[in-house]
Amino acid sequence: MNPDLEIVNIRGDHSFKVWSHGYPYRTVRWHFHPEYELHLVTATHGYRYVGDQIGSFRPGDLVLVGPNLPHNWISNIEPGEIVVERCLVLQFTENFIFSCMTNFPELRFIGPLLKDAPRGVQFGAGLAEKVEPLLRALLTSDGARRISLFVDILDLIGHSGEYTLLTGSRFRQNVESARSTSMKMVLEHIGRNFTLDLNEADLATMNRQSVSAFSRSFRRHTGLSFVHYVNSLRVDLACQYLAQDQLSITEICYEVGFNNISNFNRQFLSLKSMSPSKFRGLYRKGVGVADAA
Repeated sequence: MNPDLEIVNIRGDHSFKVWSHGYPYRTVRWHFHPEYELHLVTATHGYRYVGDQIGSFRPGDLVLVGPNLPHNWISNIEPGEIVVERCLVLQFTENFIFSCMTNFPELRFIGPLLKDAPRGVQFGAGLAEKVEPLLRALLTSDGARRISLFVDILDLIGHSGEYTLLTGSRFRQNVESARSTSMKMVLEHIGRNFTLDLNEADLATMNRQSVSAFSRSFRRHTGLSFVHYVNSLRVDLACQYLAQDQLSITEICYEVGFNNISNFNRQFLSLKSMSPSKFRGLYRKGVGVADAA
């Protein structure tokens, strides 16, 4: 089965993305993305799929996934059970990390690990215990503190010394084939423009389909309706702004693409089970909030 391309939205004023999510969650599917991903499981047991490798996982499972390597974690939970936080995720681009290594020679120690990352790298439980508090601190940190924590994480994983490669040496993902479908192009377009006024009819035309056929195809591909998918991206971006204090809630509403505050509040409540003001209040109190992408 071909993996889905996931669009990772890193804020323009951030160098990397750190977030947490529960389970079930919309990004939990067989997928890939051009970014490196450090993935730490904090709850549940289940099966991990990385490239051609299938293995079991438990809390403390810490894995670095390289660019375009398909992956998924499937938790064993009871029907109807909802896990508030299943994992912590750190994502950064190839351009960013290699630029760091070019400008700061002291960071070149991370090179061998990055070279192995396209095969998937699993670290030991002892390292996971050291990395977890740093990832949690990143969820609510800002400014230079974020960079300091990021470098601390690189220092730990880059000097860990012992790790396991997950995929076989002959595994190759045909990325261009996976990227080439018209729906992937549509998702990339949405990922670049979701704060603007997107029209489903225009996207259907881009995909050379009728609106009704596009709607069915989009839901089959993403598991969500077009409107729900776009609203999810906008609310996720709003969470990033709410964790800071630069913009008011009304300003955030328009910044992320909603055209009225009541619809913004309604969609935020539906997706996050709390109002934007409550979300911001919890962050100000230093309480970690799951799904704060």
